[in-house]
Amino acid sequence: MRTSPCHARYLLILAILLAPLTSTAQSDYPSKPINLIVPYGAGGNADSRSRQIAQKMSQTLTQVIIVDNKPGAGGNIGTEFIARAAPDGYTIGMGNFAPMAVNKTLFGNLRYTPETDLSPIVLVEKGPLVLVVNPSSPYKTIQDIVSAAKAKPGVLTFSSGGIGGSHQLSGELFQQAAGIQMIHVPYKSGSAALTDLMGGNVDMMFDQMYSAVPSIKAGKLRPIAITSKKRSPLLPLVPSFSEAGYPKVEVLNWQGLIAPKGTPKPIIDKLNAAANEALRDPQLRDLMLSQGNEIGGGTPAEFGALIKSESIKWSAVVKAANIKPE
Repeated sequence: MRTSPCHARYLLILAILLAPLTSTAQSDYPSKPINLIVPYGAGGNADSRSRQIAQKMSQTLTQVIIVDNKPGAGGNIGTEFIARAAPDGYTIGMGNFAPMAVNKTLFGNLRYTPETDLSPIVLVEKGPLVLVVNPSSPYKTIQDIVSAAKAKPGVLTFSSGGIGGSHQLSGELFQQAAGIQMIHVPYKSGSAALTDLMGGNVDMMFDQMYSAVPSIKAGKLRPIAITSKKRSPLLPLVPSFSEAGYPKVEVLNWQGLIAPKGTPKPIIDKLNAAANEALRDPQLRDLMLSQGNEIGGGTPAEFGALIKSESIKWSAVVKAANIKPE
C-alpha cells in the first residue's frame, strides 16, 4: 500500500515532535530500576557473577539493578525473554556461551536469533576448562590419553553436566583435533559428573576452573591440560593443549551483558561504561582471577565479534559430532 503525501508529512511531523522526548528519555536513563535477566538458576556462576556486577554497576548508575533468574532449556528460556523485552534499557541480561553461540545449531528451532534479536553490551569474563582424571588413573599426559584412545577406540569415557555444554563440547573438540573416539557420558549436572569421576566410574572430564581447582589442590583430581592458549597462574605446572601439540583445543566458557535489539546506542554506551567501571573494581577483579577466569571489558563491537566467531566455531563442532539435544 502506497503512503499518501499527507500521511508522509504527518509521520515526519510526528517524528520531529517525538525526537526531543526520546532524547530526553535517553539522557535521563536510568530513571527507574533495571532488570538483569539470568538464563540459569540461582547459585551458579552466571547467577553469582550477575549479582556481583549488578551491585557494582548500580553504584555507578545510581539506580537499582534487580537480578531475575529465568532458567530452563539450556539457557534458551531466559535468553528469549531478553530478546523479546522492550528495547528501552530497563531489561538487560547475561548472555552466555551456550545460548548465544551453540544452541542455535544444537536445537535448530530457537525462537530467537542471537545476531538479529540481541545487542552486545560488554564481555564480562572468559574462563578455560581443565581436563582432569582420577588420581589413580594411569593417564598422566595428553599423549597417554591419545595413545590409549587410539589403541582402543570407543572405550575411554568422558563425563559432562549435560548435552551441548562446554564440558561436552571440549571433549568433542579434543576428539576431532586428536583423531580419537571416546564415549560421552552426560549427567544431570556438572557436580554429579565430577562426583562419578572422583568415584572412578568414568575416565576423565573437562571441568570449569572454579569447580576443579579446589579438588585438584585437595588431591582428589589430577589435572592433565588446560584449554587456554597459555598456562593458568592457578595451575602453573599444568600445560595447555597448545603446548601438548593440539592448538585447536582452545575453549573459553564466556559470558557478557546483552540487551534487546533496538536498544538505543546512548543507552548501550552508558551500560557499557558502567560495566567497564565495575570490571575495574579491585575486589571483583581479585575474585574473578582467583577462579581462573580472564577479565572481560571492552566495547560492544568487540563482544559482538567474539559472539560471531564463537558461533562459527561451535556450529562446526556440533555438526561434525552430530550432537542432538536431550
